[in-house]
Amino acid sequence: MEERELTVLARFRAKAGKEAEVRRAITSLIPPTRAEEGCVNYDLHRAQDDPALFFLYETWRCRQDLDDHLAMPYLRAFLEKVPELLAEPVHISFWDMLC
Repeated sequence: MEERELTVLARFRAKAGKEAEVRRAITSLIPPTRAEEGCVNYDLHRAQDDPALFFLYETWRCRQDLDDHLAMPYLRAFLEKVPELLAEPVHISFWDMLC
């Protein structure tokens, strides 16, 4: 079976007063992530009507590339900070592009 690109949608809600810190923390992940061999795109968005709501739109060549990303030390360090920064757990969903 041919491996397809994998799209990941990750939603983050900052704790009140932590919006700027969450933005900085996620933004710091962008350069090293985009440099990873399997990263097709890694784009950060913020809701127009809710400055506490952030969304990462990621595409990876395959699941193994995503798994390699999840093991990166800089990402693991970020995930350790999540409980102090976020109002709720990160919501992550996985998608296959159909056309």
